Amino acid sequence: MSAAEVLAAARARGWTIATAESCTGGLVAGALTDVPGSSDVFDRGVVTYSYPSKVALLGVRQETLDAVGAVSEEVAREMAVGARERSGADLTVAITGVAGPGGSEEKPEGLVHFATASADGVVHREMRFGPLGRAVVRARSVEVALEMLLNAAGG
Repeated sequence: MSAAEVLAAARARGWTIATAESCTGGLVAGALTDVPGSSDVFDRGVVTYSYPSKVALLGVRQETLDAVGAVSEEVAREMAVGARERSGADLTVAITGVAGPGGSEEKPEGLVHFATASADGVVHREMRFGPLGRAVVRARSVEVALEMLLNAAGG
């Protein structure tokens, strides 16, 4: 699967896409906008690395962040829904995780949560890539995010 395939699937449905990224720092948005002609489908990308940015830009609840932390299914879901509500895009993807180095026993390096949101609902996926290094975890996260977008767009 490629960014071009994602864009073609969304285009076929007349959908727009927005991204909400944390550990990938805009790499998914970058992959989508690398494709010529993406502007008819790609609406915006938001990088929300800090707790305050997740709250202010995506409407993630501070209570959720305090209870479970940013690297969680709950926050990924809230990021995806918030991005969809605030952008008006038909389809969004959110990514939050521990790219590394570091992490904890509970949230180890390579743990990444993803969520897509559309009129069809919210889909979550958790990946445990392991301690492969920051660049590899981020690259694999982009691949998963694109796959989820393609699936959500019916491609």
